[in-house]
Amino acid sequence: MNQTSLRDVTVLGSTGSIGQNTLDVIARHPDRYVVHALSAHSNMQKLAEQALQHRVACVVVPDALTAHNFDSAWALHTPLSKKPEVRVGPQALVHTAAEAQGQIVMAAIVGAAGLPAALAAAQSGKRVLLANKEALVAAGSFFMQAVCDNKAELLPIDSEHNAIFQCLPHHDRQAHKNPGGQNNKGVTRLILTASGGPFRQQATELLQHVTPDQACAHPNWRMGRKISVDSATMLNKGLEVIEAHWLFGMPADKIDVVIHPQSIVHSMVQYSDGSVLAQMGNPDMRTPIAYGLGFPDRIEAGVSHLDLTAVGKLEFEAVDFDRYPCLKLAYQALNSGQTACVVLNAANEIAVEAFLTYQLSYLDIPKVVAQSLDWQVGQGWSNPTSIDDVLIIDQAVRTFALEACQKNKKS
Repeated sequence: MNQTSLRDVTVLGSTGSIGQNTLDVIARHPDRYVVHALSAHSNMQKLAEQALQHRVACVVVPDALTAHNFDSAWALHTPLSKKPEVRVGPQALVHTAAEAQGQIVMAAIVGAAGLPAALAAAQSGKRVLLANKEALVAAGSFFMQAVCDNKAELLPIDSEHNAIFQCLPHHDRQAHKNPGGQNNKGVTRLILTASGGPFRQQATELLQHVTPDQACAHPNWRMGRKISVDSATMLNKGLEVIEAHWLFGMPADKIDVVIHPQSIVHSMVQYSDGSVLAQMGNPDMRTPIAYGLGFPDRIEAGVSHLDLTAVGKLEFEAVDFDRYPCLKLAYQALNSGQTACVVLNAANEIAVEAFLTYQLSYLDIPKVVAQSLDWQVGQGWSNPTSIDDVLIIDQAVRTFALEACQKNKKS
């Protein structure tokens, strides 16, 4: 591949685990990719290091303080190098996601803050590597419409959805431009796998007193603290069910979750002839990232090859909804509509933060989410049709959930 064939990549959320893994894969292919822009929320030291290594044109930070901190980090370690353009604020993030220089956008910002930029990338017709759950959980209907209307390329990066995408029928290279199930001929069921988290075999009555560190000790994956707690409660799997509904056009009753402690089978697709296709690999996010970057080609990701003889056995178990009430709540939200999905996500974010800061017990997380879902029924909200609608609902729910956390606060 010659210099003129290099593809520019923008990484939104570059200092998080997905962002760092994306840059690791990109660094292995200097003949394919060049990094155009990076964004980060708070870790300016890491952002400066990344910006220097990849010689980016610009970085995006949230406010004046972080811009100052970036300048200080840059001057401390790289005083003789040309500093990239520093863009500040949410609108700068949206502009950077949409501008022509970034042909591929990795949307890896956690939370509702990542939604406007992910949508802007889709509206600009880019290849969007989607690792931001809120884009589909909170805005699935109009986000998917934007992808189709603007002929964007949407490739899921969550290991489960990426696995399903790999197992679905792709009759031509344009399959990823038609999300929502148009290419699902013969597909009868999607099967998402879940590790079960660190408390899979622990007595439920003992979970009242678990600590944030215990909840974040995932047996297979290295992740941030919020997503680690979501994995323990399996709320993350509920969000993935909602995402799968929008990505692949499957109703909730055709999307199953099974416990698979080894995290080797990342998900499966069942067909009408009885076949079940599974995607397997070592638990390393660089595999789906490399798939998204290189599609339809397969590119080297730095991931060790799977040795099934070393794994020894693969186990599968049914989900116990009494142990994982957050997953049940997610199915209920999906069946209730987009508004309930916004509520589910926002309330969970507040409850998990309260747990991580020792303001709420682990078993009270699903209580706060359930109370928020019950509360929203009486609000009379219509399903959102714009980002503004989503953000209005999101903010109202967060206010209610904060109050609910206080009422449920452990003594």
